Amino acid sequence: MPALRRENLAADPIVQFHEWYVHARAEVPLAEAMTLATVDADGAPDARMVLLKGVDDEGFRFFTNYESEKAEQLETAPGGGAALVIYWRELDRQVRVRGAIERLSAAESDAYFATRPHESRLAAWASPQSRSVDSRDELDDRLAAAAARFERANVPRPDHWGGYLLRPRTIEFWQGQVARMHDRFRYSRDGEGWRVERLGP
Repeated sequence: MPALRRENLAADPIVQFHEWYVHARAEVPLAEAMTLATVDADGAPDARMVLLKGVDDEGFRFFTNYESEKAEQLETAPGGGAALVIYWRELDRQVRVRGAIERLSAAESDAYFATRPHESRLAAWASPQSRSVDSRDELDDRLAAAAARFERANVPRPDHWGGYLLRPRTIEFWQGQVARMHDRFRYSRDGEGWRVERLGP
């Protein structure tokens, strides 16, 4: 990839992210996959993959089960924050985001849930996410029960499922270069705007 220079970056990191994301979606399978990093109530780190389902001036959106381990960590961790890492190997690019977390409104979660495939909506009712189950048969039985329950009805969003917004405090763009002399730029909140600085690789 060509070198990343300060004069080529957008003043707003969300604009810069959109530019990279459009490119990634054309070149990278599952370009929306990202690592969500959290800490538990004791400060121990945790991480897992989630899917980016929207980004705008407010921040980055994703959805999950509110009774899951990740949701518990998002809502109880000291500092109330989380981090995201998005890596596009085919482009040798990485984006890191750190910020505060908040739940999306019920209306926004409803709107997204309605776009999910029928089977995925049933799974949101059936899966006791992050909790112990006796067997695969138990999961299959729970899914069959959900399918029977909503056989002749639209599948509504369960109260225990919905979205989160990560409001970024910092966003870092990393572009791989030869000899490990990578280009890194970090945007940091500065009042109503953003401060941009180059970082050593």
